[in-house]
Amino acid sequence: MPEVRASTQQHLDIYDIDQDMVILKNGGVRLVLAATAVNFNLLSEAEQDAIIAAYSALLNSLSFPVQVMVRSKRMDISLYMDKLQEAEKEQNNPHLKKRMVSYRSYVEQLISKNEVLDKKFFIVIPHQETLLTSPEGALSRIFRRSSRVVLDKEALLKKAKIHLEPKREHLIKQLNKVGVKARQLTTRELVELFYDIYNSESAREQRLAQKAEDYTAPLVRPAVEAG
Repeated sequence: MPEVRASTQQHLDIYDIDQDMVILKNGGVRLVLAATAVNFNLLSEAEQDAIIAAYSALLNSLSFPVQVMVRSKRMDISLYMDKLQEAEKEQNNPHLKKRMVSYRSYVEQLISKNEVLDKKFFIVIPHQETLLTSPEGALSRIFRRSSRVVLDKEALLKKAKIHLEPKREHLIKQLNKVGVKARQLTTRELVELFYDIYNSESAREQRLAQKAEDYTAPLVRPAVEAG
């Protein structure tokens, strides 16, 4: 009998990523904003009060749910260290070369004692549709498996845009008053984000060239290979 391998993608909630939005298997659509940060502690007391007031106004203006996600990722600065070493070799000024060696040594000591983390901030705006499902069979009811969903992707995205785009513009405008710049992630950026989440090791060496199909690894790697 041919070997059967279960795809880990069957267990993902994501159906597709298209037109700068994430489509879920249950008919949901998600629009994702990337947001900058504000160093609140460096602001004056008056500036802090203004930020708090603007943030309060933002929360009170929301008539729809949002999800805030903060992603902390350990930074790989090996390429940066290699560039520093190459610059040292090419530097002919003895004084500057000594300074560069000292700086590289300082960075190496710093990262050996502390993890260098890169924090990214995302805001997710949801849209949900009620979809038709195929009738459940006896086995589906016993094992509580999800029914097959009848999904018209183009119609779903068209309707989602009508609901999500005004919410996006409102949120970007309100965030700007808080001092936070936000923008919608593109399809390419969304694919790269999820690829990096589920394939962190592969993502360090491989980047998306043009489209999702250019990836050679699956979206999710199984922890245990089927025997």
